[in-house]
Amino acid sequence: MSGSLYVIAGELSGDAHAAGLLEALLRERPGLEIRGAGGPKMRSVAGDGIRDWVDQAAVMGVVEVLKHYSFFKRSFHEMLADIREMRPEVLLLVDYPGFNFRFAAAVRRHLPATKIVQYVCPQVWAWKKGRIPKMVELFDEVLCLLPFEPEIFEGSGLKATFVGHPLVDELEAERTEVVRDPKRVALLPGSREPEVEKLFPVMLEAAERLVVADPGLTFEVPAARPALGQRMREMAEKTGFGGRLEITDGGAHGLMQRAACGVVASGTATVEAAYYGLPYCLVYKLAWPTYMIARMVVKIEHIGLINILAKDEVIEEFIQSDADPCQVARSLQRFLSSPGEVAELQARLAETVALLGGTGAHERAAGAVSAWFPGGDE
Repeated sequence: MSGSLYVIAGELSGDAHAAGLLEALLRERPGLEIRGAGGPKMRSVAGDGIRDWVDQAAVMGVVEVLKHYSFFKRSFHEMLADIREMRPEVLLLVDYPGFNFRFAAAVRRHLPATKIVQYVCPQVWAWKKGRIPKMVELFDEVLCLLPFEPEIFEGSGLKATFVGHPLVDELEAERTEVVRDPKRVALLPGSREPEVEKLFPVMLEAAERLVVADPGLTFEVPAARPALGQRMREMAEKTGFGGRLEITDGGAHGLMQRAACGVVASGTATVEAAYYGLPYCLVYKLAWPTYMIARMVVKIEHIGLINILAKDEVIEEFIQSDADPCQVARSLQRFLSSPGEVAELQARLAETVALLGGTGAHERAAGAVSAWFPGGDE
């Protein structure tokens, strides 16, 4: 069994998810030819046929994309020329819908025989449901990470398969047997500078309030990058609270397993924290114009994925003006003083996380991709 595959991932998370899938796919199809674009993890699995572009490709927001327009235009045409020369049997697109949707449309025109699989369903359930007809035109199959996503495509003509969330495999590999420190509080303000600027001051003030009630508390902040760590140290020193904080370079997953409780910025970290059973509350702030637009187009009650999965508020969400230090401190104080409430929450977190499908997502996704090669479904 061999074949040829072209694959594109444009962000670090997509690079990690794709690398796991490719590793499983190569076990199933040892002679598979792989080319495309991604990051260092994909290159380590698939070799020099993968161009490492994620450092430049992983930009967010209209302004940033426009700044990099010439790079994206050049990359698009280079990849299109590459895939037209290769003529692969399967094109695998990993998340990154802005670029990948346009690329899929071009491949449909030039290589109609190539099967196209989208790995990671765009969040059409939250907004942009108008994308569904376009997805039907572009893709042969969409591989879904969330259990409720396939039903969205029922009757559309697009095959949608729940394969589970690869994050489960990645997190299980970092699980440790540690005892939680009842005096340690985790502060997780996000991995992007705008998030940190908005949310870290809220977390600092909440920490100050908690210390008034319990001077023995300690606080730890894992910085996603050294530069963010330095910025948070500067912010903490200005408040005079720096001496009570330990700011580390990375280590978020370990902290989620050691801390008594925490406050987490909305995003992937909320799923990670839930997986490790960390009692936490969720906070998030956007620029007000962005928030108002989002409220008009987003059609879901909660923003935290754990709450979306559970269809209930398992985790308290403090958004915009509700994300204030008093509310956050009150929520954390309950975790610190109510073991029964913590045990109940951890049970609900485990129950909700189980909906993500357990380990083996990479293998299930690889099996779905493999079925699109000639003779693959035999």
